[in-house]
Amino acid sequence: MDLSKTLVNALGMEVIEATKDCVKITMPVDERTKQPMGFLHGGASVALAETAASIGGALNVDLETQNVFGIEINANHIKSKRDGLVTGTALPVHKGKTTMVWEIKVTDENEELICISRCTIGVVEKKK
Repeated sequence: MDLSKTLVNALGMEVIEATKDCVKITMPVDERTKQPMGFLHGGASVALAETAASIGGALNVDLETQNVFGIEINANHIKSKRDGLVTGTALPVHKGKTTMVWEIKVTDENEELICISRCTIGVVEKKK
């Protein structure tokens, strides 16, 4: 999967682990990911969460015949962060034929919870 010309690259995300049952991605808290008041932007946390869930979804389908798309995401922002690194860890809650549900915890370097999210992934057959 080439991530070089995507939001992943633009926000400085780095995939640390990617298996069918766990995806871990780090993201810096810097000028690319902060809101105007100097804190981690909630949208950046959500982008990290959906990216992790989408990669997890992609690893669970046949990408020759299927696509995966985020169809719903929610997030609760628990704690603010001004700098450093956050890690999104996505674990599957449900892996079905047409949908998957992933829970994503965004934590800081001290394993403190910054954001918790749930993302529903749609599995769609490619048109021939």
